[in-house]
Amino acid sequence: MSSKFQAPRGTHDVLPRDHLWWHVIRTIEEQCAQYGWSRVSTPGFEETALFERTSGEASDVVHKEMYTFRDRGDRSLTLRAEGTAPIARAYVEHGLTQEPQPVKAYAIAPMYRYSRPGRGRYREHWQLSLEAIGSADPAVDAEVIQFYSELLRRLGVTEWELQLNSIGDANCRPQYVARLNEWLDAHPELVDEEVAHKRATSVLQVFDVKNEQVLAALAEAPKIGEALCDACSEHFDAVKAHLDQYGVPYVVDPALVRGLDYYTRTTFEFVGPEENVNSTICGGGRYDGLVEAVGGPVTPGIGFGAGLERLLLAMEREGAIAQAPRLDLFVAFEEPDLRGRVLPQIANWRAEGRSVDTDYAGRSMKGQLTQAQRLGADTVVVARTDGSYEVRRRGEEDRVVSSLSEI
Repeated sequence: MSSKFQAPRGTHDVLPRDHLWWHVIRTIEEQCAQYGWSRVSTPGFEETALFERTSGEASDVVHKEMYTFRDRGDRSLTLRAEGTAPIARAYVEHGLTQEPQPVKAYAIAPMYRYSRPGRGRYREHWQLSLEAIGSADPAVDAEVIQFYSELLRRLGVTEWELQLNSIGDANCRPQYVARLNEWLDAHPELVDEEVAHKRATSVLQVFDVKNEQVLAALAEAPKIGEALCDACSEHFDAVKAHLDQYGVPYVVDPALVRGLDYYTRTTFEFVGPEENVNSTICGGGRYDGLVEAVGGPVTPGIGFGAGLERLLLAMEREGAIAQAPRLDLFVAFEEPDLRGRVLPQIANWRAEGRSVDTDYAGRSMKGQLTQAQRLGADTVVVARTDGSYEVRRRGEEDRVVSSLSEI
């Protein structure tokens, strides 16, 4: 006997019976179409420099979590660590700057992070990336945020809080950074190895440390949300006004930052009821410097990343269930050799858009009818040896017809 293989640690299989998962995928795809978002797909690995340049060497993504390897040509490649930078790279590489702006693109794809696996925390995890590139309009920020709140509503998730902030731009951030560095200099007891590493390359990321005691002390530090220039304040006020018009509740958190370097102005997180690393179910913000960082022109952008596994945890916490898709028709046979006369009609029904299945396991008639019930078939057609067809339909009396065209 050969040894059995298992999925690598920190990964998981999505099975045909995982109906809730596929319900989430279908809901996302339907909503994206309604909002005018088009799907994009990028490679599963990129040049390592793409993530180093856009995420920042001090970020946990680059510093600790990337799956990086050298291929046979001695090129440094990294499995897709996050979704936004690859989409921005594709935007520049394929000349999407010349198309009507903003380009509204979404991806549903696996991301790869090396971290300790746990409930809702996978080394290969699936993420919805929603990106609007090419507009600085605060109304776009609000639509991106409202999109996720509407997705939660459609999926039955009610226990969440939207935390919102603005982290300024190149006009007001330098003055704030100087103030924050002065404060850190005055509190050397807080500058442990992690803080020192983040501070050396991107001081804003000190608010993204994992040490709870340091985080609590940083509550007294100056906040970027309280040091905005007039332009950033006006932009943030407009975002909040649009969210009010949408009816999306939020809490302003002046200490909220994102862990990546390319974010500017609007930053946000949707936080669920979990009291651990799974509490953040969606995070994003504006990244007006990203396209330029990957070789394109100065181009504004806004988007988010939302983990599907954490979203499912939030749904399951609230008792969400999903049924298997129902079949329109199931075709059964009194004898196996009757299959040939019905296969052309099965193909025709499918071409017309009806969902149809039949038996491929040599079941008895009783077994075929049981399988039809398992599949939730609305109509069962039994091909009989006398050349007729018995039609069994929910809520109706069984009837016999002489031709499949009568069904």
